[in-house]
Amino acid sequence: MEQLATVLVRPGEADRLIAGHPWLYKGSILRITAAAADGAVVQVKDHRQRFLGVGFYNSKSKIAVRMLAPDRVEVNEKFFAERIRAALALRTRYMPGATSFRVVNSEGDLLSGLIVDKYEDVLVLQTSSLGMDQRKGMILAVLQELFAPRAILERNDMASRRFEGLPEAQGTIVGEAPGPVGVKLNGLEFKLDLATGHKTGLYLDQQENYRRVAELVKTTNAKQVLDCFSFLGGFALHAAQAGAERVLGLDQSADAVAAATQNAAANGLAERCTFEEVNVFDWLKAQTVPAPHEKVVPRFDFIVLDPPSFTRNRDSVPDALRGYKEIHLRALKLLRPGGTLATFCCSHHVDANLFLDSILAAAYDCHRVLRRVAVFHQAPDHPVLPSVAETEYLKGFAFEIAR
Repeated sequence: MEQLATVLVRPGEADRLIAGHPWLYKGSILRITAAAADGAVVQVKDHRQRFLGVGFYNSKSKIAVRMLAPDRVEVNEKFFAERIRAALALRTRYMPGATSFRVVNSEGDLLSGLIVDKYEDVLVLQTSSLGMDQRKGMILAVLQELFAPRAILERNDMASRRFEGLPEAQGTIVGEAPGPVGVKLNGLEFKLDLATGHKTGLYLDQQENYRRVAELVKTTNAKQVLDCFSFLGGFALHAAQAGAERVLGLDQSADAVAAATQNAAANGLAERCTFEEVNVFDWLKAQTVPAPHEKVVPRFDFIVLDPPSFTRNRDSVPDALRGYKEIHLRALKLLRPGGTLATFCCSHHVDANLFLDSILAAAYDCHRVLRRVAVFHQAPDHPVLPSVAETEYLKGFAFEIAR
């Protein structure tokens, strides 16, 4: 094994690494014993020279070292093959029927800075760390051997790469551009443009929740359903498939509305699903501010709230909580007695307790008593490591209007 430069950690900073968190911040480094190239593998030791593991080094990033293993391993093609096979085995175990899923979820699969999504026979790759980006060839070789995909796309167009000193990059890197891809989720098919769509194409982390919400729609015999922030129609189509007679989906993106409409037609659900291009906040407000001498008439049996993240950092949390309270207040006013609200938050900075507090504050203001009937989490292909808080970001609840 090659001689590695040693990164020594300041006193008191080693505990989180020992507990399993893979990020060593620049300010936590005591010193480096030898020059290390950006992207190189280094060994990490505490201030007493006790070995902690190996990881990728990057002097340009606030995360100076991304830990890869607590042992002296060689980071080669064999290493990536073992890690990716282990990640795939996890998906096979907990999502045995899924044909589209996240194969590698960065820190959750002990591969910080690497995301791989599988959309049927096409893979989408993201490398958000310099060390991973430099070893893209090894990773591609492993993916081709394991999956024999029709194509592999690179969606490295996220702003976070700038913090690693990396340029944005996008395009087909294996095979030919696949064009629209038909993705199957829970018996429904969604057409995706993987080259230009949001993120890597679809919110795969909601795959299990789509199914569970559909079960609630069926159990409660909900006929009138509102899907706010509907994107490609994930919850809307599942609700219609479960028996809802009328589903209204709202999204501010014209492209998303067009795609959701096409998806509904392709699944034979066009007569049940309607999608509108609107600002969801404005729409909810307009529906819940009555004219003089009138009152709001609840008209939905089931409402889904699945907004994009309202927070980019901890400083924006107070504004985010006000936003969450606002949409819940409006949604609760539109729910019929006994109706169900399924609501989600995808911000890591707003934990489940803060999210719940904002919902209860809205319920208090509109004099509703809620009965919790379900708790939601991200799908198993987005694994959570309790020692790495950043791996748990998606949370949600379903409530019935008790009064």
